[in-house]
Amino acid sequence: MLRTHFILIAVLLASAIALVSAQHRSRTLHTQLEREHAHMRVLETEHGQLQIEQGTLAAHARIAALAETRLHMKTPARDGIIVIESAVPSP
Repeated sequence: MLRTHFILIAVLLASAIALVSAQHRSRTLHTQLEREHAHMRVLETEHGQLQIEQGTLAAHARIAALAETRLHMKTPARDGIIVIESAVPSP
C-alpha cells in the first residue's frame, strides 16, 4: 500500500512538472507569435511605402524628364516621324 502511494505521488509530481513546463512553453510561443505579428505589420507598411515609391519613380512624366535632362533626348518634330505599316495583316 505504501509503495502504491509513493508511485502515485511520483506520477502526480511528474504530471505537475509537465503541466508547468507546457504552460511555460505555451506562453513563450504566444509571446514569440505576437512579436512576429508586429514584425509582419511593420513589413507590410514598408512594402506599401515601397510600392508607392516605385509607382512614383516609374511615372511617365518622371521618365520623360530624366530622358531630357540626363540623356539629352528630345521628342522629334512631327515631320521627323515616319510610320511604317506592318506587312503582316492584322487578324
